[in-house]
Amino acid sequence: MKNHKMNILVILAHPDSASFNHAIAENVVNQLKSNNHDVVFHNLYAENFNPNLPSTEIPKNGKVDSEILKHCDELKNADGIVVIHPNWWGQPPAILKGWIDRVIRPGVAYEFEDGDNGEGVPVGLLNAQTAIVFNTANTGKEREENIFFDPLETIWKNCIFDLCGVKNFYRKMFRIIVTSTDQQRTRWLGEVKETIQKYFPDLKAY
Repeated sequence: MKNHKMNILVILAHPDSASFNHAIAENVVNQLKSNNHDVVFHNLYAENFNPNLPSTEIPKNGKVDSEILKHCDELKNADGIVVIHPNWWGQPPAILKGWIDRVIRPGVAYEFEDGDNGEGVPVGLLNAQTAIVFNTANTGKEREENIFFDPLETIWKNCIFDLCGVKNFYRKMFRIIVTSTDQQRTRWLGEVKETIQKYFPDLKAY
């Protein structure tokens, strides 16, 4: 873990500004700034991010518009990544899936070795050492793990961050949101701050 000022990319995907996801994101950003890190924050819904992947962007050397190139540069330059989103049908919201499709792209986040036809094991390219995902859900833990097999863990840990070279991964699911009390949410936000403090510590401590 780096004990110096880091660039942290924070991605939020929830359409309701009054949601607990927004409260999580606010606490994440505030704690990171309090710890003297540089923060790049994107609220995908507020920014009206276009999730539609055009065919021209699919190839590694495809034509990519300036907005997506900016997102790609931010991803490449990130020392850490924090993603906040609800569990919708065991998946990220569509706008976030579109961000993954368009930004976590070949040549930026991963590539295949020379001579590989794309069927081999990809090589991760991301500089980030740590990725954190905060999720919210209205499904109980036992049902999520035993009936649905926790698809978000597989998506983020195995399919995305491990593949792209980010080996230090932590994910926290807050549940059950619909019946949660203000006291529970306050405790949860305390956990959010503690998590950020653990993985992206206060620089004044060094």
